[in-house]
Amino acid sequence: MASTTTLGLRSGVATGRAAALARRNTGWVFLIPTLVFFIGWQVYPILRVLWMSFTDFHFLRNQPANWVGLQNYAAALADPVMWTGLWRAVIFTALFLPGMIFLPMLLAILVDRVTQPVLATTYRLILLIPAVIPGPLIFVLWKWLYNFNIGPIDYLLVQTGLVTAQTAPQWLGDPRLILPAIAIMEVWWGLGYHTMFYLAGLAGIPHELFEAARVDGSNEWNLFWHVTLPRLRPILLVLVVLRFGTAMAVIDEYLILGGFNRALPTYTWTVYMWDTAFQLGDWFQGYAAAIGWIGAAAMLVVVAGLFWVFRSRD
Repeated sequence: MASTTTLGLRSGVATGRAAALARRNTGWVFLIPTLVFFIGWQVYPILRVLWMSFTDFHFLRNQPANWVGLQNYAAALADPVMWTGLWRAVIFTALFLPGMIFLPMLLAILVDRVTQPVLATTYRLILLIPAVIPGPLIFVLWKWLYNFNIGPIDYLLVQTGLVTAQTAPQWLGDPRLILPAIAIMEVWWGLGYHTMFYLAGLAGIPHELFEAARVDGSNEWNLFWHVTLPRLRPILLVLVVLRFGTAMAVIDEYLILGGFNRALPTYTWTVYMWDTAFQLGDWFQGYAAAIGWIGAAAMLVVVAGLFWVFRSRD
């Protein structure tokens, strides 16, 4: 009788372990589509481009690619066009990033203080309008706004007497103005979207902290610097890292508004990479891949520094 009971207990334990193992395996089965998509859409292209960067791969040649080692990287590091393109991307990032980080923060603080529900919702909807407009329409809209002949910006400047029809600024043709013009467009486009990030962060700050600080005699600046900003640091980290990456790697806006004109500041390292891979000669994609990896490595170094700057100090 005892042996029968023991066998029953062992059988129950084994059955329980088998059921737990089956549940764990079932979870992995549901993850298979995501893993397949991630490997096929992310991992494989990255590894493929990495391999190409060490070869003399030309897309339009009917010859197998040859392994050239670091030859493409050495040539790219000695290429003044690539370095000029990287520097132009840095300039654009310096123009774009502050406005994209601090202006939405200011708007979020102002909107967060609106206590009337309908008015607060209306402000949020207005701010989100640019975020839901498709990218191609944004580019067409701002290309028209900046147009030298029929654009409303130059028209208003001429009508107000600030400039004449002959001296009106050529926003997309003047090398001194095209990067600031694109930066303004990008800030306008993402203003509402980034404001929502900050509003979500502000919603998580207890109002008791502000009330206690006011009782202690803190003014608005002290409230922002010592209460609001430290608790928005995680939001700042996410936005700075994401927007730094997108600003350094902008390409669609440059191709549409600046084209492949090397004299314009819009011919950055990303446009040079695209030009080399899909426009010039027999499409030397091995060299273009090396340019891309050098730019990506430079961005990763800066991102690592950003993580250190915005690290938690608690």
